Amino acid sequence: QARQRITAAYEAFLRRPLVYLDLVSSRPVKVTVTGQVERPGVFSLPSVSAEGWPTLVDVVQRAGGVTATGDLSRLEVLRPPSRPGGPVRRYQFDYLTVLREGGHAPNPLIYDGDSIRVHESEGVENADLITTAASNFAPDTIRVNVVGEVTKPGVQEVPSNAPLSQAILASGGITRRGSISTVELVRVDGDGEPTVTVMSFDPSAVLSSPTNPPLRQNDVIVVNRTALARVTDGLTDAFSPLTPIVNAASIFRILGLPTGLN
Repeated sequence: QARQRITAAYEAFLRRPLVYLDLVSSRPVKVTVTGQVERPGVFSLPSVSAEGWPTLVDVVQRAGGVTATGDLSRLEVLRPPSRPGGPVRRYQFDYLTVLREGGHAPNPLIYDGDSIRVHESEGVENADLITTAASNFAPDTIRVNVVGEVTKPGVQEVPSNAPLSQAILASGGITRRGSISTVELVRVDGDGEPTVTVMSFDPSAVLSSPTNPPLRQNDVIVVNRTALARVTDGLTDAFSPLTPIVNAASIFRILGLPTGLN
């Protein structure tokens, strides 16, 4: 298009002008990704790379992949108008049906100024969670923190949409001091509001059940102590300052020396 416009301008002065253009560098494609992705934001992608022009799947992967609550049946692309004042064009894609039933999966090219929206799923089912987690739309792994009465507390890397039980088992399982009935799941939503859900640990529970929910990036799992462990720890803390005195008095009595405690 640039060559044609330049050629047309020269035709006012030259007879049959020949114009050649070489592209020194290409302008990056800037696209906005919002909704249920791990890292929403504005991304700048090279328009020319070894993989070719960026596509919808490329951009979603660049944003960290779809979260556990993302709806693959409603991926929306908003494209700015081609002329000032024109309508915004909307395109919606259903990848979930394609992944479940097979068929052609469109992967449209993404252009400068496009916006991608991943909607939140409603009434998600176990089969849909597993299908999404197994696809290349989801991140390969997520990081969660398991603290409290587990064998190896700390940050655990588990597959995307992994259930709570898998993170606990990855940390070595609950110790004898841990309570399986008071496991807490601490989660921070998009508005920065933390929520704490108390549940029982049931490794045999199905995914997305109340006792085995799918995990999200940066979740914190707290395995509390049993009532007996709390009482034992309380007694230990209460008597620990007296332990040296008791030990010294016992030694003095054995040696027949005055203890100074009378």
